Amino acid sequence: MKIVRLETLMANCGLRNYLFVRLHTDDGLHGVGEATLEWQEQTVRTLIHEWAEARILGTCPFDIERTFGEMIRDQYQGGSTVMTAISALEIACWDLIGKACGQPVWRLLGGRARDALPMYANGWYGGAQTPEDYARKAREVVAHGYRGLKFDPFGQAWKHLSPAEADHAHDVVAAVRQAVGPEVQLMIEVHGRLSVRAAIEMGRRLAEFDPAWYEEPVTPHSLEQLREVREALPFPMAAGERLYMLEDFARLATMRACDVVQLDLAHCGGLGLGRKIAALCEAHDLRMAPHCSIGPVALCAAVHFGWATPQVMVQENFGDFDAPWRPALVGGWQPGRDGFYDLPERPGLGIELDDAQIARHPFVQHAFPSLWDGRWVREFTKGGMTQ
Repeated sequence: MKIVRLETLMANCGLRNYLFVRLHTDDGLHGVGEATLEWQEQTVRTLIHEWAEARILGTCPFDIERTFGEMIRDQYQGGSTVMTAISALEIACWDLIGKACGQPVWRLLGGRARDALPMYANGWYGGAQTPEDYARKAREVVAHGYRGLKFDPFGQAWKHLSPAEADHAHDVVAAVRQAVGPEVQLMIEVHGRLSVRAAIEMGRRLAEFDPAWYEEPVTPHSLEQLREVREALPFPMAAGERLYMLEDFARLATMRACDVVQLDLAHCGGLGLGRKIAALCEAHDLRMAPHCSIGPVALCAAVHFGWATPQVMVQENFGDFDAPWRPALVGGWQPGRDGFYDLPERPGLGIELDDAQIARHPFVQHAFPSLWDGRWVREFTKGGMTQ
């Protein structure tokens, strides 16, 4: 079996564009992956055809270690763009392998490791401004079965919080906790925006609400700062969505700079690298909660990974709060219900791209809305954008 053709397909989905890939083999199979890199999809698409296409054509999809080990070696510079391109093709190869073997991908990754895979909600708080807004929306999400909610209560803060900003963030979290009760997990997102001192001071104020984790409280580019915050607070830290190389995750795990590792399989090399990161986490007694704020193919891959990986504690779900046509892009696929993911049963990833639906939603030019100059708040209040 050899890969003989590569396609890329772009679809708009509200405030994002999703970039999908499809690999074709000489015996008529095809596998799908996703190369969405938030607001940089055209760049990744160019790189796929300019650099990666020549390296994937003619290879056997079963040769994961050789093909993608060499790609990671040969890309030389590292970073999110090239690793996203590599990840998409790697996931598409797993889809091909599953189809060739007649097995769902989770079986190829080690088999079923759990009885249930819970989801937590992200993107649910679009339009919320006041603590009362957050509380109302939180009650709606919990009514749909979710037992975990992630949200950013920090407005447009950068490094330091004024007394008013700190009070507002505290009041938002307090309102959500009161609205949903003590049993629902609250994941507090910071998007890496605070200084160490501000993150610790704010974390101490939020400790009374028993956060499930504090996500990227400081810049993700300094693991030393992250560890300093972790050691000062009594609840878990989460990080890793903006790490891209295996060596980065090895350092994160060795330093124990966080408690919950949020690798993004669509950006860190794919499912094979995800398994290696999981082994690092196991050795250092760390839990995992894969990040996935992009499209349905990336989410589907993460679901397969979660079913097969004991270290995964919960899987993010943005899909219920995305554009309404999102499921149509992949034939109407719905990943789960009542706060839990379904166990995939079909061979490969078990989903297919709908070319006609994708064509109905062409690319729309977007730019990343700055988290710090007010555009984040203005854009988000129009209907929903988060990570």
